[in-house]
Amino acid sequence: MPTTALSTDELIASIPKQLLIGGRWVAGGMGRSMAVEDPATGRVLCEIADADAEDGRRALDAAAKAQDGWAETSARERGEILRRAYEIILSRTEELALLMTLEMGKPLAEARGEVAYAAEFFRWFSEEAVRIDGGFARTPDGRNRILVMRQPVGPCLLITPWNFPLAMATRKIGPAVAAGCTMVLKPAPQTPLSSLALARILQQAGLPDGVLQVITTSRAGEVVAPLLRSGRIRKLSFTGSTAVGRTLLAQCAEAVVRTSMELGGNAPFIVFPDADLDAALEGAMAAKMRNMGEACTAANRLFVHREIADEFGQRLATRMGALRVGPGTADDTDVGPLIDEASRRKIGALVDDAVSRGARVLTGGSMLDGPGYFYSPTVLADVDMSSEMLKTEIFGPVAPIVAFDDETEIVGTANATDWGLAGYVFTQDIDRALRVCERLDVGMVGLNTGIVSTPAAPFGGVKQSGLGREGGRVGIGEFLEYKYVAIPVRG
Repeated sequence: MPTTALSTDELIASIPKQLLIGGRWVAGGMGRSMAVEDPATGRVLCEIADADAEDGRRALDAAAKAQDGWAETSARERGEILRRAYEIILSRTEELALLMTLEMGKPLAEARGEVAYAAEFFRWFSEEAVRIDGGFARTPDGRNRILVMRQPVGPCLLITPWNFPLAMATRKIGPAVAAGCTMVLKPAPQTPLSSLALARILQQAGLPDGVLQVITTSRAGEVVAPLLRSGRIRKLSFTGSTAVGRTLLAQCAEAVVRTSMELGGNAPFIVFPDADLDAALEGAMAAKMRNMGEACTAANRLFVHREIADEFGQRLATRMGALRVGPGTADDTDVGPLIDEASRRKIGALVDDAVSRGARVLTGGSMLDGPGYFYSPTVLADVDMSSEMLKTEIFGPVAPIVAFDDETEIVGTANATDWGLAGYVFTQDIDRALRVCERLDVGMVGLNTGIVSTPAAPFGGVKQSGLGREGGRVGIGEFLEYKYVAIPVRG
């Protein structure tokens, strides 16, 4: 197993601890700092700058100042910067993976996977930069020519979550750079180190000063609201909870800021009686246990046909119960800690509620001794539909199984939620597969697979799971405006 050449302390020491504004690493927050904690041990890894509203204003000033010049940069040059950054990221996989594991807990094997996934967004959008198109036509009456061009939307505010700290940053920075937009990035306070390391990589790849600012802060409301209301931020890209998304949408409304939002999920995972049970179990493990279940696409409600529910539950419990729980830095760890104690207590309360309503614990069902915020991988059978965990994002290693009998009824049940990000369907009947995929109120469906995420496909949801799409051919469009020029036909 490859290892980083740096020790943990050397790695942490190598990461910038300040704010990046106008190409310079500067102190912020009038000298205030905030702690970054290792969720596997509760140990403070380091202290970093804690920005205030004035720091946010300075960051926006820098982004606005750099916008016109950056927009004039050739598409090829923007693409080459992303390509170089892609290569640097891959060359530093071990360092970035260890850094991510230290600040958010996922096992090193998963962290390495995220580094590769994050890098792919830069490679994808390096290729999309040179494919920004427009249009030319005549009006139906032949009197005017129609020229359509696409131009960068302008300075952007990018807000990323803690669960995929590197990939969510590249998924937003990649298309913004490719489109010619400047940015202010605000990473989650729990996991800022990956973003700070990424910013330095982009500097090394040749990103001009002022194109990207990084503002780390524990006071998001104080810093973000003035930026959105300023009239100078022209685009917000946010990944996080639906509750926070609603607040940000209200703030964006005042200045009519363009938005794209990837919010919460409550993904149904439907297994029909004709499914390949081995494939369904593999899919359940992938869809449920990626990132310890701390993923918006995680299988949240496992609906299994009554004919196979018992066998599926027992086999899933055997696999979940065999997972090794421990610090992500250990080579034999399958499941790392949750992000904090509040998350662990929330999951414990959801499990207790389900059990009180008649659910059977097939494996797990308990908090594990610390230090660190560990919860045992858990499978529950006979979960009552009134249980709280079926109404909210679990965001942890808990798989609740509900038996069903009828296709139409279970599709209706799956759709009976405010969320609509991802869904999963397992069946070998092609007609049923297409029928159910069409009827599910979600933005993405995994058909006989538990993994839907790829930079080459549009990622996003419907209803209260968000607005817009990230990735795919459409991802760069979120950072571009259309401009139409009318030209009379003369002579």
